Amino acid sequence: MISNDSDLSELIDRLRPLSQIAIDTEADSLHSYFEKLCLIQISTETEDILVDPLAGIELRPLYDVLADKRLILHGADYDLRLFNRLGHFPATDIFDTMIAARLCGYQELGLAALVARHFEVTLSKASQKANWGMRPLPQQMLDYAICDTKYLLPLAAILEAELRRLDRWEWFLESRDRLVTSAREPRKRDESQAWRISGSAALAPREQSILRVLWQWRDGEARAWDRPAFHVMGNADLIWLSREAVTGTAQAPQRMSGRRRKSFDVVMALALEVPENEWPVTVKTPRRRATKEQTLRFDDLKKVRDEAAKTLELDPSILAPRSALEAVSLDPDSLSLMRWQRTLLGLEPVSSDGNPD
Repeated sequence: MISNDSDLSELIDRLRPLSQIAIDTEADSLHSYFEKLCLIQISTETEDILVDPLAGIELRPLYDVLADKRLILHGADYDLRLFNRLGHFPATDIFDTMIAARLCGYQELGLAALVARHFEVTLSKASQKANWGMRPLPQQMLDYAICDTKYLLPLAAILEAELRRLDRWEWFLESRDRLVTSAREPRKRDESQAWRISGSAALAPREQSILRVLWQWRDGEARAWDRPAFHVMGNADLIWLSREAVTGTAQAPQRMSGRRRKSFDVVMALALEVPENEWPVTVKTPRRRATKEQTLRFDDLKKVRDEAAKTLELDPSILAPRSALEAVSLDPDSLSLMRWQRTLLGLEPVSSDGNPD
């Protein structure tokens, strides 16, 4: 476990001459409102290392040495977004074993399934939802963390060989580039609409107004407590309370503490007093109706996709999800499909050497 700058410096010296490194992260989003990077797992051909970001060490030198390496990850989107939220993460040569397995036609894409398939090793899932912000970490969690990277280097070698054998390496590279670009674009939450949780659309206007107030109260409580919002109150309870409040039968859950219960009662009273002219208004965006020509284009593209998927023994959604087919049928220049996908659907010209022009 690397927990000071001196040890990290020595690790960086060992990593510097390497061309590829397996890496993973653990965060505490299931246990805190303000997500923290709690652990970085690194595996090389000769060692497995854990780095402790919570020890207050400076991680920028580590990020810098990783910039020109091939980084092997599994399900890289979350890890790359986490790194980028904490500061610029310059690495671009990413090998995502989940993307590779999907393009190879695997049905089971989880790391445990891939390790069991290729190495006949059963990985424990016991620490998947553990609190990675605790210190010290018990041995069971340390062992779990190491196994997240321990098999990635040999797994990547197997999958790359399979991709090249299937002549899908270019597919992988384009998919990888899209992943890296997407991970650098922050996902911005519309705070004015964040209260519209699952089930809110079925509520009456006044019930939605109550829900909005209760959601904002819950969010404030979660922030102050630094716990995920569902630790304060679940979405199902919010929906139920918003409905029952109108009849005057809504009560705070019994498990709620005395201070929070008093706060809830005050907020509920305020929610019931919101005037009608301040109730939320749902603005429905009119759905663009497809023309007959566009509908026929969609049907043709879907037929081509399904036939190609059957030939390639891939799930059709890998070649083109339905939403992408709809976008292209409405606008042939849509960027919803990658070039390799467009080529398979006959949307890109192919030169005499078999490659897209």
